[in-house]
Amino acid sequence: MAQPAFEEIVEDFEFLEDWEDRYRHVIDLGKAMDPLAEALKVPATKVDGCASQVWLHITIEGDVFTFEGESDAMIVRGLIAVLKALYNGAAVKEVANVDAVAEMGRLGLNEHLSAQRSNGLRAMIARIQETAAAA
Repeated sequence: MAQPAFEEIVEDFEFLEDWEDRYRHVIDLGKAMDPLAEALKVPATKVDGCASQVWLHITIEGDVFTFEGESDAMIVRGLIAVLKALYNGAAVKEVANVDAVAEMGRLGLNEHLSAQRSNGLRAMIARIQETAAAA
């Protein structure tokens, strides 16, 4: 089940008529994110399988899952923002139940990302789900 913040993004996308507007919106979401502290950009937080540099710092407090992220690519930074909207605030046990590929498909992202970006997105989702499952 998607978080309310993700549902807001879905609603925003319904008003955007073409993919270029949606692409710009994803980039704007990334620009609005706070940068990840340099001290958190370490090998342990780096996500392998992404064409660009990607770091995800995941925090689990009690049963609540949250993460912050950073990328050197604007569109990937935007995808991190979308994933944050999808997962942040979820109960840890619910993270594995989120069908992220289907949820991203609601935004039309699946068919508009390059193969490299899609692989990177899958790598980020895998890191999120694996970390939550191990908690």
